[in-house]
Amino acid sequence: MSLFGSIASAVFSPFSWASDAISALTEAGSAAIAGIAVLITIIIIGCAFVPRDPMSTRMRSHLRRREKLRNERLQRKPRSARTTPRVPVGMLRHVLDPLKLLSGEEARRSSELLARAGWRNRDALPVFMAFRAAMPLALGAATIFGLTAGSEMTLVYRLLATTLAAVLGAYVPILVLNRLIIRRQNQLRLQLPDALDLLVICAEAGLGLDAALGRVVREMGNSAPQLADELGLTAVELGFFPDRRQALQNLAKRTDLPSIRGVVNTLIQTERYGTPLAHSLRVLAAEFRDERMLKAEEKAARLPATLTVPMIIFILPTLFVVLMGPAIIQVIEHFKH
Repeated sequence: MSLFGSIASAVFSPFSWASDAISALTEAGSAAIAGIAVLITIIIIGCAFVPRDPMSTRMRSHLRRREKLRNERLQRKPRSARTTPRVPVGMLRHVLDPLKLLSGEEARRSSELLARAGWRNRDALPVFMAFRAAMPLALGAATIFGLTAGSEMTLVYRLLATTLAAVLGAYVPILVLNRLIIRRQNQLRLQLPDALDLLVICAEAGLGLDAALGRVVREMGNSAPQLADELGLTAVELGFFPDRRQALQNLAKRTDLPSIRGVVNTLIQTERYGTPLAHSLRVLAAEFRDERMLKAEEKAARLPATLTVPMIIFILPTLFVVLMGPAIIQVIEHFKH
């Protein structure tokens, strides 16, 4: 490594006059990053104080989905009459289209992951793909500027650090998206038994599947917004798809949960064979509630083992200091005399 460092210093020593320019660029980059951080903080604080109405947002989303399905079914909407995307997203599309980032298997998989995370907007995929393309460049550039300012690292270590930062930037968006998907799936899993109980009541009252889903969406819109959103889209698709099984399969595909997949299979069998809907849903609701209770008991059973490590690290040293501290002080005083 010292040989590479000596070779790099010998090569770049004639260009020492550029150190002042690099320092100026570093200071400008640090100031820009600080300004962006302050702006993001102000935006986050402002968004925290702005009241949001999730019900109206979901209703607008369902209306857009209904209009889209109606236009696809009736085939009345000409291509020139389609609404154009907003200017920033349109610019992103013009930049990403030549790079083939909005087509192909990776774009399709990213679109499915965004749908599972609850982002079904048409602008979500361009923004996410642009974020994935920009993160490695941004982290790499930030690492270069950070290591250039007053750093004594050799060129090899700088290149290695920049490469690691770029690789990390390429995987960060996927990791964040997977984490959001897991969190949403956990929320759907917890909300499903109550929704099934209400669906059983609606089925026993004589409502059909479409009307029962609409009633569940209205009743659970505030307490279970994620599940209400998915069931609302399913109710819209049931009214427009010629094959009702496709709408139910779309629900299982969007959520990617074994429990919801079981509900979908039950509903498909009910639609096909005419079996009683209320009895099947009641059995599923009881099973899912028992499963939720078993998971809670399992988590409670793991709690003592989980608390062992913090107890050893934080509590036992303090206990030893309290118990053995006075004796150690007395021994030290005895040896002083």
